[in-house]
Amino acid sequence: MKAFEVYGGKKLNGEIEPQGAKNEALQIISAVLLTAEPVTIRNIPDILDVNLLIDLLADLGVQVNRIDRHTCIFEAKNVLLEKLEDPAFQKNSSRLRGSVMIAGPLLGRFKKAFIPKPGGDKIGRRRLDTHIIGFEKLGVKFQYEQGEGFFRLTADNLKGTELLLDEPSVTGTANIIFAAVLASGTTTIYNAACEPYIQQLCKMLNRMGAKISGIKSNLLTIHGVDSLGGTEHTMLPDMIEVGSFIGLAAMTQSNITIKNVGLEHLGVIPQKFQQLGINMECKGDDIIVHEQSVYEIQKFIDGSVLTIYDHPWPGMTPDLLSILLVVATQAKGSVLIHQKMFESRLFFVDKLIEMGARIILCDPHRAAIIGLEREQSLRGITMSSPDIRAGVALLIAALSAEGKSIIQNIEQIDRGYQQIDTRLKLLGAEINRIDY
Repeated sequence: MKAFEVYGGKKLNGEIEPQGAKNEALQIISAVLLTAEPVTIRNIPDILDVNLLIDLLADLGVQVNRIDRHTCIFEAKNVLLEKLEDPAFQKNSSRLRGSVMIAGPLLGRFKKAFIPKPGGDKIGRRRLDTHIIGFEKLGVKFQYEQGEGFFRLTADNLKGTELLLDEPSVTGTANIIFAAVLASGTTTIYNAACEPYIQQLCKMLNRMGAKISGIKSNLLTIHGVDSLGGTEHTMLPDMIEVGSFIGLAAMTQSNITIKNVGLEHLGVIPQKFQQLGINMECKGDDIIVHEQSVYEIQKFIDGSVLTIYDHPWPGMTPDLLSILLVVATQAKGSVLIHQKMFESRLFFVDKLIEMGARIILCDPHRAAIIGLEREQSLRGITMSSPDIRAGVALLIAALSAEGKSIIQNIEQIDRGYQQIDTRLKLLGAEINRIDY
């Protein structure tokens, strides 16, 4: 097993550029199954989850020409549908939460698919209801294979319909879009997710010949077409990495310039870090975080304690609440972090408490953080990464702490952050990948 050995308490300095967006990549790469023509995708993040998905597509018969680690040409001309019945393929699919994204394209083009039981992060229940109900209304029949742990999906025809999603699920919205673009008639999706990743996906599909309107809103209208063609697409910068690097700079009192962040697509992310008192400068498409010994958490206008919570776009993404929580541990003041979406995502705070942070875990969804104001440093400990985002939050805590920390189960971090140890070393971090 690999682990990170981290010697903290060092100020960092330099420039770092975010990888391509992980959550966008899982959707965009799945979309290649919708056409037999070549699709070129650039700025692909070289991370475990994305590489697993590319391997799954290759196993399905998709030709993958990897120009370099960040550019691929996909050609899904000869898809091997019989692979869907292969136990080995089903097992590999269940390792990756993102494999659910291949169901919509397969249904749209071949009227047959399956969805494995969700894998990935251990952060609580991750429902598939939005996907399944949306597919059903388009004409899909499903059967749950209890022993094998997956949904078998089939359709004679896909027919456009009106949908009101029970939740604005990003992956659910994307999967329904995939099926609807090749359905007959018109589909409307109300309460659709409208994150930049969904916007990017819709723009890409329109370049392929789809007819999608309402992009950037929560009401999408899709006029089905007979077939789609090839295209080229470039991923956005990963907004979660951008937020992680802002938090890293604040916690380690460092001067860090984050290059090419895709500022127009970050939404309220900079604002939320500013609410914690972090000063940053936006110059062109870069964010510059200057060394700051003290940062003070803002209060609400009436003087009450600040609450930061996740919310569907354009609200705050849940993927950055773990980072905001860690940053608050050294702030002046208090904040309540309310993680509404996942009931187990805050359980990593016991490690921060062991490191010396002042945190009250109110319940599985809420944590109150009383900032240390730099009066004392966090101390290094041995810990384990429970999921991608908590893993990086713990890594940021370790880089700011006094002494040595060991972070185990770093495969979780590698799932979402490409070569994070190598990139942080270039900023001056003392971090080593070791056997443990």
